[in-house]
Amino acid sequence: MNTAELLQSDAYESTDRLSKRNFDRLAHIIQDYSGIRMPASKTTMLEGRLRRRVRATGHASLEEYCRFLFDHDGIEAEFLHLIDVVTTNKTDFFREPAHFAYMRETILPQIAARGSRGIRAWSSACSIGAEPYTLAMLLDEFADQTGIDYRILATDLSTDVLATALKGIYASDMVDPVPRPLADKYVMRPQDPRDRRVRMSPRLRARIGFARFNLMSESYRIGDPMDLIFCRNVLIYFDKATQGKVLRKLADCLAPGGHLFVGHSETVSGFNLPLKQVAGTILMKE
Repeated sequence: MNTAELLQSDAYESTDRLSKRNFDRLAHIIQDYSGIRMPASKTTMLEGRLRRRVRATGHASLEEYCRFLFDHDGIEAEFLHLIDVVTTNKTDFFREPAHFAYMRETILPQIAARGSRGIRAWSSACSIGAEPYTLAMLLDEFADQTGIDYRILATDLSTDVLATALKGIYASDMVDPVPRPLADKYVMRPQDPRDRRVRMSPRLRARIGFARFNLMSESYRIGDPMDLIFCRNVLIYFDKATQGKVLRKLADCLAPGGHLFVGHSETVSGFNLPLKQVAGTILMKE
């Protein structure tokens, strides 16, 4: 068995473990930078994800990789890769569809009634792009109907997922949740039937600005106030104090009457925010 085969074998993975000291050091770095909690119960998960970097960097074991990080100043070179492997990138088009239905049926008509000339939306943890492209489809339809312009800021901590989002290319089955009229208009399918990929319309891609952004930043310098902010299924990875800090900064970024969307399993109660619940996990700035 060669080294590559050894690194991927079940026997190897059962014996290649992180020491408690190295796990604690990694967990501290990850939480301090990204806000993501890494309790001891996540040890096996972290080991599994770090093995990708062990293989990619040619090290023989997790412990050797950690020596490279901590004893040979490898942490600077590996830092972004380390953050990339620990971030969760579960995402779908039209995920939590009730959010988008409320936006389309209630919020957007309210914006039109106010005589607004433009809409600014922020997908603050956009992963590989399904959320901002979903937003773009709905806002583009709204723009066609009303003439109200829109721009979307899409950010994430991970450089890997941003690279995928920027391309806007996905496996064809990933766009199955997109309603057929929207898919026909905004999803480009290949001429070769053997190609199982699709691409988002250039019209949508032109309306989205992708950028790397850390929600743990001291200040959120994102330009003019936002009408819509999506920060879904992110807060659950933070401790209570971090949740409060992030929510207050997000609220500061909203325009009066703007809306914040959080994940269905997340709560914003107990933080004394200038937001009121208007539907489920949708909140409006007062």
